[in-house]
Formats: sequence, structure tokens, C-alpha cells
Amino acid sequence: MTQLETAAADDEAFRQDLRAWLERAYAGFVRGWPGGADPRNLDFRRAWEDTLCANGWSGLGWPTEHGGRALPLSRQAVFHEEHARCGSPLGVNLIGHGILAPTLLHFGTEAQKRRFLPGILSNREIWCQGYSEPGAGSDLASVRARAEPAPGGYLLNGHKIWTSFADRAQRCFVLARTDPRASRHKGLSFLLVDMRSPGVRVEPIRQLTGEAEFCEVFFENVFVPGEDLLGEENQGWRIAMAAAGFERGTYFIPRLVRFAQELRQVRELALCADAYGRVPASSADVRHRWARLAADSHVLALKSQRALAGAMRGDPPGPEGSSTKIHWSEAHQRLLELSMQLLGDEACLAEATAVPGAAGLVHAYLWSRAETILAGTSEIQRNIVAEQMLGLPKA
Repeated sequence: MTQLETAAADDEAFRQDLRAWLERAYAGFVRGWPGGADPRNLDFRRAWEDTLCANGWSGLGWPTEHGGRALPLSRQAVFHEEHARCGSPLGVNLIGHGILAPTLLHFGTEAQKRRFLPGILSNREIWCQGYSEPGAGSDLASVRARAEPAPGGYLLNGHKIWTSFADRAQRCFVLARTDPRASRHKGLSFLLVDMRSPGVRVEPIRQLTGEAEFCEVFFENVFVPGEDLLGEENQGWRIAMAAAGFERGTYFIPRLVRFAQELRQVRELALCADAYGRVPASSADVRHRWARLAADSHVLALKSQRALAGAMRGDPPGPEGSSTKIHWSEAHQRLLELSMQLLGDEACLAEATAVPGAAGLVHAYLWSRAETILAGTSEIQRNIVAEQMLGLPKA
């Protein structure tokens, strides 16, 4: 057996063991949840994430000296795939585990690693991301939050928006301007801010789904100690861009697994549509749209495998991620729009209808309105594809 075949066999054994553990653990967790489990509930998601961390399923790629498991990227991908496949939801501390931790490992001092990594590993400290502002969403170079020198550190003033889980987070990494005279991409610094500091104010934003996981955050003369500057002063843009690439290879895996699961749900809806008196499966329009979505699912899986292979080779992140982001977000919206057409009036009764899975599809449909905006709007992503992949001139 070749080395490659041995590694593949080991990964498959890892997958089977993980799948068996997840099926037992998640089923038991759901049974024990008081009042009935709801994977959309943030308390439920946080508690399940705590369970994963307590059982050693955090820090998968971290070095062992920092409490991690030093798993290769192929096994990290297996974990994300199997975790999504068993129906368990994404966690609340996604930003801490997926973005900040690898950024700390790469750019942090030893003191910063010792101070912050244990809280992420145990899920004791939730992190949020202070990037977007009312006038600087996808255009991060327009950030206007400022951090001015003060004895022993900085005074932070500014207004961030669309800050996921800020109302639950203990800490936030903030991109702020430390040199207002520098050009747009320069003069920014990467600060690790304690959300319990005086002067921090969080205002949740109510969403279409009725939830409020996005927030506005106001910083009013918030003192940030000098030791909480990550990397060098005025080098925040470089760190932020590196942080954006750390989830490459695994970011879309749970989302694509969920896409395939929802596609099967939509197929079942179409097949039983006659019984519910809605659009029948024999409708040429439904069949055409479902076939296109099935092709989308397959192509997105191939794109994800290509990104994973590139990350495993150590290739630098490229504009291909923008292509995948556009494809996934817009295909997902089309998928959920079809599910609403098939549900018809039953969609208005989401929680009360007897149609299996209807409540989850309605929730996903409402939430999906954000998917072409978050992590860079489709317009910004198209500009990246046009300039960096197609070689078109800047507008």
C-alpha cells in the first residue's frame, strides 16, 4: 500500500469513528435538552459547542503545545463534513475557533497565546469580529474607528455594525485606524478588545427571523492595553487579510453538506406536492430548477475539494474563493425560493404545519437574504473575479 493509500485509509477509519461518536453524542444531547431541542436556538448551539470542546473536538489543527490535536487539514475537513452530516448546527464561537485562533498562532506573542488560546479551546470565551462599519462594510479600507495613543495603550472610539454574537462575546478583535494620515490600507491596527471594558455598548439588531445575532457595537473612549495589539502597529490590514484565509479549504464544507440535505428535502416536497395541493413534481419548471440546483450542488462540492487540495499543498489563497462564495450564496437562495414555492401557504404556518422540515426551511429562507451580503457582497466578489480571474480593468 502506498503512503497516499495508507493516509486515505487512516482518514476513512477516522471518519467512521467520528461518525459513530457524533451520532451517539448528538442524539443523546438532543434527548437531554430541556423543552425540546431547537438547532436554531443560540443557547442550544452554544451548549452543543461546549460539549464538543469538552470532548476534545476543538483546536483540531493547533500545535499540541497549545492544547491542540495537530490534525492534518484532511481530517479537519472530515470533522466539518461529519459534524454537518449528523444534523448538528454551527457553533456560536465560530469566529474564535475558525479565525482568531489561527491568527493568534501565526501573529501572536507567546504571552498572547498563553492568555487567549485556553479560553477559545475550552469555549469559555466567545469572540466576535469588529470589522464592518456603517460606512465600511465590504470596503474595509474605509474603516474610521480610531485608536489613539494613551499611556500604556490606546483609546478606542468608533461604531461597528453587523457584529455577529457581540451580545454574547467576551472579546472582540477590532480593526481600527491608528495613523489617520496614512493611505487607506495602511495605518490600521488589529486590537484584541475586552467587551467588558467601560465604554463598550452593544445594541442587538432584530432580523427577519426574529433573532438578533447581529449587533451594533459602540466604543466610547475604551482603553485597550498595549499588550492587546496583535502584530505591529499600523500592520492591521496585513493581519486581517491573512485571517480571512485561515478558514480556506474548510469554510464551505458544512454549508455545502447542508445544501445537499436541503436539496433532498426540496425533492421530497416536490414528490408529495400533489397531496398538499401545491405545485406538482411533474411541473416542468420545478424539474428544471431542481436539476439546475443538483448540478450546483455537485459543482460546489468539486470547488470545495479543489480549495481543500490547494490549501493542503500550501498554495496561497486566490480569487477562486470569491467565485465559490457567489455561486453558493446565490444557488442557496434559489434553492430556498423553490422550497417556499412548493410549501405555498404552508410556509406561513411554519411552526404549526405538519409538513416535515417546513419550519427549518422557512427559517433558512429568511436568513439566506443575508448570504449575498455577509463576508463580502456579491457585487464586491464579482469585482474580484473580474479583476483577478478574468483580467478585466478596474471600473
